[in-house]
Amino acid sequence: MADKFRALLVTKDGNRQSVAVTELTDDDLMEGDVSIAVEHSTVNYKDGLAITGKGPIIRKFPLIPGIDLAGRVLRSEDSRFQVGDRVVLNGYGLGEAHHGGYAERAQVRGDWLIRLPENISTANAMAIGTAGYTAMLCVLALERAGITPDRGDVLVTGAAGRIWDPTTSR
Repeated sequence: MADKFRALLVTKDGNRQSVAVTELTDDDLMEGDVSIAVEHSTVNYKDGLAITGKGPIIRKFPLIPGIDLAGRVLRSEDSRFQVGDRVVLNGYGLGEAHHGGYAERAQVRGDWLIRLPENISTANAMAIGTAGYTAMLCVLALERAGITPDRGDVLVTGAAGRIWDPTTSR
C-alpha cells in the first residue's frame, strides 16, 4: 500500500468550489522528476483568492493550492538534485495548474527548483516567500533601469503573508 500524506485539495462541481484537508498518495501527484517532502509554504493574497474561489487562480481541478514551497528532496531523477537536498520553488504554475505547496509532498520538474544555500533554512526561505522574492525582482529591475539611491527613496509594496507548515496544518 502506498504511503499517504495530507494535502489541502480544492475541487469544483459546476460553479461550486470546495476545499478540504484530505489524504493522498504519490500516485495522486502530477508529473515531475523530483519528489519533495514539503516543510513550508506561504499564505499570500493569491492563495487566498485561489482557496476562496474569489479569483480565477486555479485553472485545473482538483488541485492542491500553494504558489510556493520549500522542503527536502525525497526522490530525484534529475542529476542536479540528490535525496536530502533542501530546495525552494515558486512560479511555474504551482498552485494554479500544477499541484502546489499546501501538502506534505510535492512532485515537480527539477528545472523549476532552486537548491537552498546552507545558510538559509526552508523556514527562512518561506519567510522571504514569493512576495519577498517578487519585491527583490522589482528592486533589481529598478537598478537595471538606472534607479540608484542618490535618485531618492523607492517603496516596494505588497509583501504580505505568512508561513504555512503542512505538518501542523497551520
